[in-house]
Amino acid sequence: MACAAGSAIMRLYNRGMTHTFRLLATLLTLAMLSAIGVGFWSFSLPHDSEFWANIFIVHYFLGLFTAIGILFVHCLIFIYFLGTGRWVKEVTLAYQMPDAPNHKRTRELKRAAFPPALFSMLIGVAAAAAGEGARFQDWHWTVHMTLAFATLLVNLWAFRIEYRCVAENAQIIRAVMDDVERIRRERGLNTNDEALFEEQSHR
Repeated sequence: MACAAGSAIMRLYNRGMTHTFRLLATLLTLAMLSAIGVGFWSFSLPHDSEFWANIFIVHYFLGLFTAIGILFVHCLIFIYFLGTGRWVKEVTLAYQMPDAPNHKRTRELKRAAFPPALFSMLIGVAAAAAGEGARFQDWHWTVHMTLAFATLLVNLWAFRIEYRCVAENAQIIRAVMDDVERIRRERGLNTNDEALFEEQSHR
């Protein structure tokens, strides 16, 4: 019964992750572009005006929230692959399925997605730190600008890899579920949906 409930939860989670990641990656890209654009706008204004101060504050908070967003989105990738990888492993063991191709491929996808996610977070933190350094005039503004563009480029590179890995991982999870249904039929067991329905009806 627990396996049936887990399969139902995984089906819902897996179905929405590809779309969710694509949406978050798009919003985060727009946020990075906005922070960079407002930063250049702020830099072009006279630094002794109230208008410049207001634009700078907008740039500051855009950069701050973008840095937090970078950490959130790429941490989500870590959590997704750790969670789904653990689920595939447990199901593979429970139903005595072979390690290849599904379980093996989930490990490969995790190893492919983790380094870009980590690099994206590190460069985002570095850009934010350089921004603080430039604000207090300890670092030259070109350091912050260079790291900001590097953050954009590294994240675009990472998004492409992560999205491809998430999409393929979703297909693997569907394949595992299909294998589970086949094995349950061969063993004369109810399907996952039927087992879940019986569990809910007994509550």
